[in-house]
Amino acid sequence: METGMPEPAKRRTRSRGKADAARPAAQSRIRREIRMFRKNRELLVLALPGILFKLVIAYVPMVGLILAFKNFRYDQGLFGSKWVGLDNFEFLFKAQDAFRIIRNTLLYNFTYIVTGTVAALLFALLLNELSGRMIKMYQTTMFLPFFLSMVLVGYIGNAFLDFDNGYLNKLLGYVGISPHNWYLEKTPWIFILPLVALWKGVGFSTLVYYAGITGISPDYYEAATLDGATRVQMMLRITLPLLKPLVIILFILGLGNIFRGDFGLHYFIPNNAGPNFPTTDIIDTYVYRALTKLGDINSAAAVGFLQSVVGLVTVVSANSIVRRIDRDNALF
Repeated sequence: METGMPEPAKRRTRSRGKADAARPAAQSRIRREIRMFRKNRELLVLALPGILFKLVIAYVPMVGLILAFKNFRYDQGLFGSKWVGLDNFEFLFKAQDAFRIIRNTLLYNFTYIVTGTVAALLFALLLNELSGRMIKMYQTTMFLPFFLSMVLVGYIGNAFLDFDNGYLNKLLGYVGISPHNWYLEKTPWIFILPLVALWKGVGFSTLVYYAGITGISPDYYEAATLDGATRVQMMLRITLPLLKPLVIILFILGLGNIFRGDFGLHYFIPNNAGPNFPTTDIIDTYVYRALTKLGDINSAAAVGFLQSVVGLVTVVSANSIVRRIDRDNALF
């Protein structure tokens, strides 16, 4: 009998019994997965090009992450180069302007997230009040800047900010104000960059929130109308509370890039002019200039890896906070 067995033998017997019980369960799960794949094989074939594209573009290059921990030499190759541990990460934190570029990156990205969310919600609520063909025109007009390249947006910005022929300086001259050499000044860019980011990106976010509004059941608004609620009251008491899960999800995803700046915005719009670096320079532009001047691919890889890790930690932390406050609105 089992009662007469030594204790180690009992533990081995129980472990063997648990393993034997777990094996059929695992085999059952595998069979269910195989049946699922067979049942949906047409959909999987349709998705195969997208899966391969994502695999080749996003996952295969992740092998290059080891550059962040190596002293890469072309003659020795990726895997033959010497391991240097965390030495490459010192580039960012020991840089003379480390505090400045990290501060600019975090503050600008947080500003973009907040202003973009508020403006997109406001425009989505206003779009919801329109009807007929006008709404299509407004949607197209707001969404168009999202498709413009940052290089083109940089040329548009230069048309406004050029010292001799810029529209903004000509407008200032008409009202008797002396023109500004915007590219040689620091303070104006604190306002110019958020305005450009808002103009370019608010259309996409607005359509996302507007799609969320169209998914709200009209029964809520009909009941509120019968109770005598105004349009503003319905916005505040019905639309915004029901949009809260979508706002939280997009906010958490936005925080994932808070340590990764918009390179195109901060490189092409300020025209990469040195005098405005104190208020326009971010981690991405700083690393780019260091890479082009010094050719230090190891430090560039280390900074990119660090940005991804910080983004992951930020998303998980923000989601944990939301999960503690309101479990139903957490991302995962």
